[in-house]
Amino acid sequence: MAQLLKVHGSQNQFFILDQTKLKTKLTQPELVALTKQITDPTKGLLDGADGVLVIDHSDHPGALGSMEVINTDGSIASMCGNGLRTVARYLSDKYQQDTFKVETLDSDLSVHREAELAAGVPTFSVEISPVSFDKASLPFDHLGGDTLIDKEAPAFAQELKFTAIAVPNPHLISFVSSEVLHSNLLGRLGKQLNQPNQYFPDGVNVSFAQILDHNQLFVRTYERGVGFTNACGTGMSATSLAFCLNYPQTADFEKPISVYNPGGMVKTRVHDDNRTYHIDLIGNATFTHQITIPDADLHVHQLHRAKIKATGEQRNYLNFVNQLKQQEV
Repeated sequence: MAQLLKVHGSQNQFFILDQTKLKTKLTQPELVALTKQITDPTKGLLDGADGVLVIDHSDHPGALGSMEVINTDGSIASMCGNGLRTVARYLSDKYQQDTFKVETLDSDLSVHREAELAAGVPTFSVEISPVSFDKASLPFDHLGGDTLIDKEAPAFAQELKFTAIAVPNPHLISFVSSEVLHSNLLGRLGKQLNQPNQYFPDGVNVSFAQILDHNQLFVRTYERGVGFTNACGTGMSATSLAFCLNYPQTADFEKPISVYNPGGMVKTRVHDDNRTYHIDLIGNATFTHQITIPDADLHVHQLHRAKIKATGEQRNYLNFVNQLKQQEV
């Protein structure tokens, strides 16, 4: 019997599948088919999810394992910060190590266990890198330059400034008012730039951010391959970097930034090493359900024989979120 986990980071929900524990590993087409089935909100398990995190062996020095991120539509994401926290916890528990690296599509990233954000809320810090502003890395075109940093882009919206950053997932960020944040503009723009378009041919994650206070943000993201999500880890990380660059009087490098999101809150820390940047993303790694299913069923993406058991951890996370709502931010 195979075992999967339903997990989340800031309510960005995933299923974890450890290929190393299967008698026969799933092929890539089988993984994609399983992802499309299990994450479907009506035909999948537990109201679906934002993707599947596939763990496998790694032969890279210092890496306890590798992570592949498959979105609900079957596309492959370069990285997922919220998902990486949950994978870090899984590997930490499996190998009884608190500091190590995880191999991702573009780089090996450092992770470590942190003090809990709240009672019963396991917390991990993960490295978000590499960072690039070059249009070839995102990629983008037809925006009047090789970079887009705190510039107006009338093709996207009037009177808003945008910053484009790859971390390595591509992100388009704008700092907006509460009124714009809660308007339908983000949904329209996110949909536009993730359909065939001349600006971001491979699509892009779009985030709107409201500055709450010194080193405090609220971020809402339309995620490529997913749509609106409770939180996007790389999006919150890229937005924190843009915050430090574009609002130096309000945001500090090397100091914790509180980033609130529809799913809760994370901390970020932006590092500037002579204009080479990386970000620490610190937040919950919650396991909500354990799933047992015959190995053979996974290969043909059949879920009707799955047995599900709740872990009880979600109660602790919701208590944490309720405490956040009671704070004045």
